[in-house]
Amino acid sequence: MLQQDSNDDTEDVALFDTEEETANRPKKSKIRHPVASFFHLFFRVSAIIVYLLCEFFSSSFIACMVTIILLLSCDFWAVKNVTGRLMVGLRWWNHIDEDGNSHWVFESRKASSQENNPISEAESRIFWLGLVTCPVLWVIFAFSALFSFRVKWLAVVTMGVVLQGANLYGYIRCKVGSRKNLTSMATSYLGKQFLRQNTGGDQTS
Repeated sequence: MLQQDSNDDTEDVALFDTEEETANRPKKSKIRHPVASFFHLFFRVSAIIVYLLCEFFSSSFIACMVTIILLLSCDFWAVKNVTGRLMVGLRWWNHIDEDGNSHWVFESRKASSQENNPISEAESRIFWLGLVTCPVLWVIFAFSALFSFRVKWLAVVTMGVVLQGANLYGYIRCKVGSRKNLTSMATSYLGKQFLRQNTGGDQTS
């Protein structure tokens, strides 16, 4: 199924064209991709540890900055292209059409049965915990660097916020669907609440 969002040129598609997920399908808690789970956390946690401790082990700001940016770049690539697809069945990417227009695509995989490559509940928790927690920490580091006048570190923490925030945004879009769907859901909900209040007011009067 392919849906086009005309407002921001985004697409929501089913990953690998799999069938619809069976309702109330139990999820396995076993970690099925230990290597992917390890590297999902390794690069981003290592970047945070290096940022916090590098000044204690090295007096070279350039060496610390390069190391952190390399770890953040490896994390961005691994999470965007590997761990999201394997651990939670989600993927986002961008492509340029023949007319030169940029399109953002958000994919989600839905298994038709428990035997058809199910998503592990344990891996899903690891994925989302790491995906959400680390960008929040980088935002905290950004405010800390700003208020403590550590101007030279602002570029580093900004890189952390941008790279990890981009993955967070992309996977949230994959998870919840297109912005158009979210807008219609919110409009429908507000409309129902408005009608309910009006109905209650008419009955009272």
